[in-house]
Amino acid sequence: MELIIAELSRYVIVILFAVYTFYSFRAFSGKSPEQKEGVFRAQRTLTILIHLVCSAVLVMEQKDLKYVALWALELLFYIGFVKIYQVFYKGLSKLVLNNMMICMMIGFIMLGRLEYDYAIRQLFMASIAMGVCLLVPLFIERFTIWEKIGWQYALIGILFLLLVFVIGVEKYGARNWIAIGGIAIQPSEFVKIIYVFFIASLLSKTTEFRNLVAITAVAAVHVVILVVEKDLGAALIYFVTYLMVLYVATMKIRYLMAGTLAGAAASVVAYQLFFHVRVRVMAWSDPWPHINQEGYQICQSLFAIGTGGLFGMGLGQGMPKSVPVVESDFVFSAIAEELGVIFSIFLILIYISSFIMFVNIALKMKKRFYKLSAFGLSVVFIFQVFLSIGGVTKFIPSTGVTLPLISYGGSSIMTTIVIFSIIQGMYVLNGREEGERIEQEQQQSTAGSRKSRKRK
Repeated sequence: MELIIAELSRYVIVILFAVYTFYSFRAFSGKSPEQKEGVFRAQRTLTILIHLVCSAVLVMEQKDLKYVALWALELLFYIGFVKIYQVFYKGLSKLVLNNMMICMMIGFIMLGRLEYDYAIRQLFMASIAMGVCLLVPLFIERFTIWEKIGWQYALIGILFLLLVFVIGVEKYGARNWIAIGGIAIQPSEFVKIIYVFFIASLLSKTTEFRNLVAITAVAAVHVVILVVEKDLGAALIYFVTYLMVLYVATMKIRYLMAGTLAGAAASVVAYQLFFHVRVRVMAWSDPWPHINQEGYQICQSLFAIGTGGLFGMGLGQGMPKSVPVVESDFVFSAIAEELGVIFSIFLILIYISSFIMFVNIALKMKKRFYKLSAFGLSVVFIFQVFLSIGGVTKFIPSTGVTLPLISYGGSSIMTTIVIFSIIQGMYVLNGREEGERIEQEQQQSTAGSRKSRKRK
């Protein structure tokens, strides 16, 4: 009986997630507010159903009541936060909220399947991040200083990154962590938000060549520090984000081309100078001769993805723990193995749906600083998705980047939730200002009509 339920659940989960993905793109079509609200309600219902089915399978597999408690806590987190979030972010993008929440729920499920403690810790860190993010609209609305302190952002970011050389610890071959009171944080995760504010603030003020040289030099300092720390994934995210924001700010293709060539040249230099870069490239180009050493992780990841097939082996039926660091860097391979390639493709589409909405929000921003900030954070988000999935599937060399909202890690999930919330806050503020402008125009029009009638 258990085998039958596990077998059926594979298809039920994929079908439910397929419908959710369909609604994620249907929300972009020009429908009435009532119809769109119906789409968003359906998404929330589907999220709860997917979480219920997955949790039921986990309870059946583990035969432990603590997984029932875990399901209840996660459901309480979901329902409670969706309600509270909409109170603090009035006029928010419900598509962005729904996509953020379903990715987190998938993360909770996969981490609970890998290790119960992972899910509990992730839920705790997500709760803290959510609590902090309730203050984001207040800070965006009340303070106008955020766009005026560009160089201060750079100074804070560089100093924070340099801390790892003083009190940092090494994990997985990279010295990019700080351990304080038994809690490990990754500075580069938090600094990338400050970094986006730095480049958005300065590029929103001027795009003169001499100023661009100074901005580029300071942005390069961030990247060089990360390369020295062996945090290759973060270094790539910082570099590509600056290049894309620079292009959007100037609309000059020559800057984009020059940056691409400079990045290619820097990659060659890094390959020659750093042994760990050569190891990553070797493990990517031909891992099979090194399957028991450098290529072990990527080979196990490919085995897991191939074993899962289209519909997966079923939640709890695979062997995802055979992949080193599967809970963080390689969680996508665990998803593909147990939930299937089709589910994984739909997950990628959810990320793309969120990115499209982020860019739409950035385009609607009136203030240049907000526009560039929203776009920069959008690039940070989607490029991190690309690096994570690309590394897991051997499309590109592995860079040790987590999958946003799903991978285990307090720094990662807190930063991503903050990114979503900052963009939501900007969207809410812009909508409010636009509403006030329209109301003011209507009042002026009404006043003008009254004066015209009096003259008649």
